[in-house]
Amino acid sequence: MPKILELDRHVADLIAAGEVVERPASAAKELMENALDAGAKQITVEIQHGGMTYLRVTDNGCGIDPADVETAFLRHATSKLRTKEDLAAIGTLGFRGEALAAIASVSKIDLLTKTAQAEGVSLHLEAGRVLDKRPAGCPDGTTIVVRDLFYNTPARLKFMKRDSVEASQVAGAVQRQALAHPDVAFRLIRDGEMLLKTAGNGDLLGTVYQVYGRQLAVDMVPVESKWDTLALSGFVTKPTATRGNRSYQQFFVNGRPVRSKLMTAALEEAYANQMMTGRYPSCVLILTLPIGAVDVNVHPAKTEVKFANERAVFDCVRYGVLSALNRNTARPEMKLSEQPRVREAAPSPQTVRAALETLRPQAAPAPQVSRAMAQVRQSPAVPTPGKAAAPIQAMLPRTPVQTPVRPAARPLTRPAAQPAAPEPVREPVPEPVQEVLEMAPVAPYRVVGEVLDTYIVIEQEGAVLFLDKHAAHERILFEKLRSSQEPVMAQVLLSPLAANLSPEEAGVVLARRELLEDYGYQVEDFGDGTVLLRQIPADLPESEAAPALQALAQQLLEGHSQDPRSLRDSLLHTIACKAAIKGGWKTAPEERDYLVREVLTRDDIRCCPHGRPVLLKLTKQQLERQFGRA
Repeated sequence: MPKILELDRHVADLIAAGEVVERPASAAKELMENALDAGAKQITVEIQHGGMTYLRVTDNGCGIDPADVETAFLRHATSKLRTKEDLAAIGTLGFRGEALAAIASVSKIDLLTKTAQAEGVSLHLEAGRVLDKRPAGCPDGTTIVVRDLFYNTPARLKFMKRDSVEASQVAGAVQRQALAHPDVAFRLIRDGEMLLKTAGNGDLLGTVYQVYGRQLAVDMVPVESKWDTLALSGFVTKPTATRGNRSYQQFFVNGRPVRSKLMTAALEEAYANQMMTGRYPSCVLILTLPIGAVDVNVHPAKTEVKFANERAVFDCVRYGVLSALNRNTARPEMKLSEQPRVREAAPSPQTVRAALETLRPQAAPAPQVSRAMAQVRQSPAVPTPGKAAAPIQAMLPRTPVQTPVRPAARPLTRPAAQPAAPEPVREPVPEPVQEVLEMAPVAPYRVVGEVLDTYIVIEQEGAVLFLDKHAAHERILFEKLRSSQEPVMAQVLLSPLAANLSPEEAGVVLARRELLEDYGYQVEDFGDGTVLLRQIPADLPESEAAPALQALAQQLLEGHSQDPRSLRDSLLHTIACKAAIKGGWKTAPEERDYLVREVLTRDDIRCCPHGRPVLLKLTKQQLERQFGRA
């Protein structure tokens, strides 16, 4: 066995540098964090050739005292920690004293710095060794120029990507810091071209506009939430403005950009039943919590954190985002190909913000969620023999429906057992148990008809609306099941149905049969992966009972969520999807009128639980543009 020897200091520095400085973006991040800790309000980052040959970070912070400039480049030299107790209350972005030493060990550095009380000083280092130090005239603050990164580590140098790739990584690092600190003005210059410039006026939405552009800023809604000692703020995109990846999900904890699987899961769970599979929301979410409630010393790059109370963080993010989404009631418009036109100049961030403020409704209170999921048990209801299930008919009013024209708000819901009153509308008898929802006035509309046995066509206020029957009915059923405090009705089958499942599916169904009874199923083992269904949800046609059970089994096998509320939503979503009418099914006029009325008068039916829009809008202007009449 080779003899154990202590590593040479230079070799040890190179190894340590590999953990802290992976690429130019890592160096830029560390230098920007030092500038922010120094109280800088203006930070400029300039790169050439992706930052490999030239990286400059200039700030107007407090600067470094001339007596400390050489010490600053020693390993574990820092002004931010003194005792081990300080590690439990880290309030700065940097704290280990490794960044400058790591960067200096693999590059050539020029430092220019000045404090308000002393004259400026310049320092030149190569591979961590000080080669020159002299007085210099300069403004207050610090400028660090990093040249020829990894010039003395060829093994690391060969793994660097193209200049354009490295430049994009640096840009991402600057963007994250700009979003985390909207009160600081950032500038990014690449090969002499200004790529990014933020105002630094504390306006987060304006910073989002400057970083990501107008469209994302327009698509965002504000988030404000408090949860015990936690506070959440920022912006999230509407459910109709999702992306195919998570690249625009930005999380910040006490001003620090982080990657957090916990916060990502909470964000996306808030969008559950509102997004298509494979689509992801964008966000800029800032979580503020006591310093002692989060550990930032768990990752070399400080991009991961550990929370003392993960459940509180999860709930704060989830319910904060849910509350923001509940305030968004916009209907999606159809995007049609447009005729070529003169490109308009992009408005200023102030113009965008002013327009957004006029469109946004007033903040609504955060949803109140029960801490214990209500237990529901089904009262068997035997359907009339020989009749097929009619999913919509059971929900329809028993009197003819007229197109509603409502000049004022009126209650939307009435007890399920009470038939809907014909127009004109009369005030319903107050129900002591059921919550009454207030409905906004609805503009006059006309049901034109149905196309492809799938879409209902509606005319309203100079626009044509296309309503997806399946998506609408699925959402109506889902909301009915989810909001009801009564047991989910079930139907006892005169002849049991056999469902053929895989051994794993049958095992989980039988193991969780008590849970499934809460959702209308009564099952028993028939052997060889087959289970008998003696009772199914009342809204579910018999032909869909077995497929729905199989889907429920898959949800249970995948362990959809540790949160019982989310599991309940997932199970109810599956039942609603299977029970809803399908595209291609013919519907009677009164059924169409029912779907239209529900969609147009309720704000909670904007998309199906998969996230597909229920209603698309084609304005008169869009239609005329297609015919060249605009």
